[in-house]
Amino acid sequence: MLSYLLRRLAFLVVSLALASVVLFLLLRLLPGDPANALTSVGASPEQIEAARHSIGTDKSLPEQFVHWIGQLATGDLGTSFVSSLPVRPEVVGRLDVTVPLTLAAFVLAVVVAVPAGYVAARRSRSWYGAILNAVSQLGLAVPVFWLGMILVAVFALNLGVLPSGGFPQEGWSDPGAAIESLVLPVVTVALVMSASLTRYVRSATLDVLGSDYLRTARALGSSFAGAMWRHGLRNASVPVISVLGIELASTLLGAVVVESVFALPGLGSMLATGIAQHDYPVIQGVLFVSTLAVLLIGFLADLVQRIIDPRLRGRLSGGTR
Repeated sequence: MLSYLLRRLAFLVVSLALASVVLFLLLRLLPGDPANALTSVGASPEQIEAARHSIGTDKSLPEQFVHWIGQLATGDLGTSFVSSLPVRPEVVGRLDVTVPLTLAAFVLAVVVAVPAGYVAARRSRSWYGAILNAVSQLGLAVPVFWLGMILVAVFALNLGVLPSGGFPQEGWSDPGAAIESLVLPVVTVALVMSASLTRYVRSATLDVLGSDYLRTARALGSSFAGAMWRHGLRNASVPVISVLGIELASTLLGAVVVESVFALPGLGSMLATGIAQHDYPVIQGVLFVSTLAVLLIGFLADLVQRIIDPRLRGRLSGGTR
């Protein structure tokens, strides 16, 4: 187990290092000069060059990269070109919105998708099983921004029971207003996510229902519920856990869309502003934190899979399949 953890952590570090290189290079290949955001329209070449020198973009790419990696090694995400403020405190402050939004939507989607997927598989020949299957398929085609606008039109504009967007200036010091402002974004993300999760849970459950080990357990006298609990649940959860990790990571990365629809001051809106202003430290800081979160989610999902699946635990201890 220890050797596996060490190998997996080494892979995590290497992946993060490669992602940092790719992020740095791709950002420099994008059109636009960040110095233009610091100078007025019609600035002279001398003024533009002075702006480049002040932010360090006049240096060679290797020098810029070494400087950035040196900052990361100390936990410093750099200083914004536009606001001249440190990026790390701004990112940490934006996490107060993005993290609760992502986790609440994820939990709600799991609560909806797991029983819905099980019923859709267990009662696949019934009318309500067919309806659940059809609704989940339809949900896969619904864009998250479109659903968000529909919910805003219904619950904010027509009924007036929830705010259409924004986040209280007091933040979580006013928990009631903060939770109220996140209800529609959370429901929007959860509904879209639960559609795909329902499909995966249904598929995994169908595989278990048609398995030989479940039929054998029933033949030996186990009830259906007992056989599913002792044998089916563990086998069905292995592929679903991998999907859960992917869905959680994609929700975090897709926050830019939801936060734009609901005008939330999270990482997504910070990234969008940084891209519009060609603010390299802001873009790098947000994407680096997001990449780190995605890699950690994948690491935890992989670890949980190996803890649950006895076959993978055998591989951890040096055994064979």
